[in-house]
Amino acid sequence: MIPSIQERTIYVKPGPTDMRKQINGLAVLVQEVLEHDPFQGAYFMFCNRKRDMLKILYWEDTGFCLWTKRLEEAKYPWPKDESAVREITSEQLHLLLSGIDFWKAHRKLEYRQVG
Repeated sequence: MIPSIQERTIYVKPGPTDMRKQINGLAVLVQEVLEHDPFQGAYFMFCNRKRDMLKILYWEDTGFCLWTKRLEEAKYPWPKDESAVREITSEQLHLLLSGIDFWKAHRKLEYRQVG
């Protein structure tokens, strides 16, 4: 299991990522494509084309860590729009790992008057 995520920022890279990439390749992707600092301690999440494998890259004090999970009979809900990296909460990460598509949750409505 990954370490406590309460104090960390979590970024999702929308769209598919080549899962042949390991620590160095994903760190370069974070720096050059996502335009973030891979050494900041944030979690950077990637998903393959079939949406059955996730990788999470993060820096922890003395080196990079790479966490991988592959589903045997299901698919991860994953945003397809590759236009920008998205930040999610630790609660949303847990929902994602459980297979719950929070991206399709009800959107917040704001009304100014009844009628």
